[in-house]
Amino acid sequence: MSTIRTIGARKRIALVAHDYRKADLLDWAAGKRDTLIRHELYATGTTGKLLQEELQLPVTLLLSGPLGGDQQIGSLIAQGSMDMLIFFWDPMNAQPHDTDVKALLRLSVAWNILLACDRATADFLVSSPFMNGEYALQLPDYTDYLSRDIKEDPL
Repeated sequence: MSTIRTIGARKRIALVAHDYRKADLLDWAAGKRDTLIRHELYATGTTGKLLQEELQLPVTLLLSGPLGGDQQIGSLIAQGSMDMLIFFWDPMNAQPHDTDVKALLRLSVAWNILLACDRATADFLVSSPFMNGEYALQLPDYTDYLSRDIKEDPL
């Protein structure tokens, strides 16, 4: 049994970038401004402020990633309130909140939302014909997981 969630024509997009990738995300977003203007944008901390200045568009600002912004986005994903994550993360530098980053990426895959971690994939996502219309997103069926037999831990 699977569930379908319809993603509207106006997508809810989270934009996130680690420090060494912020300039790349800003450059990418500036080039895609005409596309992004038609959607609802969310961003963590400093990235969001920079995007507001660069794009002159409204961006819902969340906390900085290490202070809980990644988890806020993860919560929105789990609630079905986020459609796409564009996360330019830095694969060359360890982050103090690497576990949060891993959890955010895991939630994106677990809930089958659109995910781009690099410029090329982000380009493909926003240039897709699905970007401007509704899309029937098939949600994974976690019934077996949720109904599994949980054994008590004999402390």
